[in-house]
Amino acid sequence: MPAPPPLPTFARALADLLVALSGARALPKGQQLHGHLLKAGHLPATASTHTLLAHHLITLYARCALPDLSHRAFLDLPSPPSPAAWSSLISSFSQNGHPASSFDAFRRMLAAGVPATDRSIPSAAKAIAAAKTSSRPPFAPHALHGLAAKTPFAGDVFVGSAVLDMYAKCGHLADARRLFDEMPERNVVSWSALICGYADAGMHPEAMGIFCLALEEAVAVNDFTVSSIIRVCAAATLFELGAQVHARAIKTALDVSPFVGSSLVSLYSKCGLVECAYRVFSEAPEKNLGIWNAVLIASAQHGHTSAAFERFMEMQSTGFRPNHITFLCLLTACSHAGFVDEGKRYFALMKEYGIEPQSEHYAAMVDLLGRVGCIEEAFDLIDSMPMEPPESVWGALLMACRMFKDADTAAIAAQRLFQTGSRSSGAHMLLSSTYAAAGRHADAALARKAMRDAGIRKETGLSWLEAAGKVHTFVSNCRRHQRSEEIYRVLEKVSEKMEAAGYVADTSAVLKDVDGDEKKVAVRYHSERLAIGLGLLIVPEGVPIRVMKNLRVCDDCHNAIKYLTKCTGRVVVLRDNRRFHRFEDGVCSCGDFW
Repeated sequence: MPAPPPLPTFARALADLLVALSGARALPKGQQLHGHLLKAGHLPATASTHTLLAHHLITLYARCALPDLSHRAFLDLPSPPSPAAWSSLISSFSQNGHPASSFDAFRRMLAAGVPATDRSIPSAAKAIAAAKTSSRPPFAPHALHGLAAKTPFAGDVFVGSAVLDMYAKCGHLADARRLFDEMPERNVVSWSALICGYADAGMHPEAMGIFCLALEEAVAVNDFTVSSIIRVCAAATLFELGAQVHARAIKTALDVSPFVGSSLVSLYSKCGLVECAYRVFSEAPEKNLGIWNAVLIASAQHGHTSAAFERFMEMQSTGFRPNHITFLCLLTACSHAGFVDEGKRYFALMKEYGIEPQSEHYAAMVDLLGRVGCIEEAFDLIDSMPMEPPESVWGALLMACRMFKDADTAAIAAQRLFQTGSRSSGAHMLLSSTYAAAGRHADAALARKAMRDAGIRKETGLSWLEAAGKVHTFVSNCRRHQRSEEIYRVLEKVSEKMEAAGYVADTSAVLKDVDGDEKKVAVRYHSERLAIGLGLLIVPEGVPIRVMKNLRVCDDCHNAIKYLTKCTGRVVVLRDNRRFHRFEDGVCSCGDFW
């Protein structure tokens, strides 16, 4: 069958139509036009005008999230495909969550003798960054950078920024910083990639330093940059600095972005200002799934369980489809309130949405069951898991055993946890404290010895308080703070009032088998109490004392802080590594269930 004659009159009109359909992501009409081109014999492409049509079809299917159809359109191109066609195919796979296929197409392009361009290199960099560490060739980031350096686009700001972003997302931050410093020109992607890379790695001072440098150089930062730096402030609970960034976002109208909004919700929630978090959420002009999830976890962490359930229903009614993070927020809310039936219902609901529970969802369910004493049921749930239970699952069970002084089950859970290869000091300490709480001090000592023999050091308990633009950090029984003498004096005075009001120290978790007075001294000056002591001195009356802690608050400190607020009239907001506690007039918002 002879090839159809070219269509010079209509080719440009058809190409323009495909571009319009692609921009509108009008898949049904685009497929109708594709079918017409096939029936008319214009595809597979032969003439240059037909090649242009096939190229536009690749873009249409890419924008409609159908990379396999992009590949089919690519195959309809005459051989050899142009560099632009290869770039479109690589981009289609990359932007639609197929990093392996994208990188494979890039390698096939090079093998066909087609040179890399300023379009294909950024797509390949994105694919490498998105690939799982286990499936990513170990030297792929450096190999792509070396290839880019040999092309005419070595100094191109878009290529350089893409490679920098790849390095940052792959965890090669030293290489990312070196490239950043060597770039002849930078754009907002360059700055944002490095800031986000440092933020994700927990290198908060470095992230803040780059952000401040960007402001000094008057870089027009975007919502992604601002969102990243707010996440840094949230992770480090730097409320005052985060509030300043919020103010700047308002001045530059970046606060309307749902990405900035979700970061702000997390910031205020993690700093103990949950009402501010709710206000940011309610005033957000545009909401995405991220900001819904942020407000759900804020409600969960602050014990506002009913609010979390209500917001979930509202989220569904507005057309948002929950994802695995949404259900993790809901299970966390149930766990913090002891709502077993609701937790089981949400856990079952996941499958109705086509979401298979992951290990973190099982850990939340084990935590929920364990908190209410259903340790045997929690153990059965672990046995039913379709994957190997990770450290987090056994850790949740171990915590439940500690709460209910089930030393025998704790020993089994700890053994299974250690078999995962975990070197967590927390597991050893939980096992030891469980034995101590059950009065088995010899076993507690053996557990601590096993930890020392394994070369594992106990994680230091830290508490910190931000006031007057400075962060004050404490460890237990520490006297290094310049106002230590005042802190200890004010705590001694308050302790006298607390004991007169009925407070009795709970020393059951003290690991050492020593007399009662020594045990009381051991718990009296835990790090959070020292931070609160400083708060009593420097935080103005009427302003809550906000303290953060890296470990779970112990039973005695939780009880003591209730008495402290009753005797002083102050409000204390404490965030430990599990949730928030708001103490006021002798009552905690968690209802003594944490």
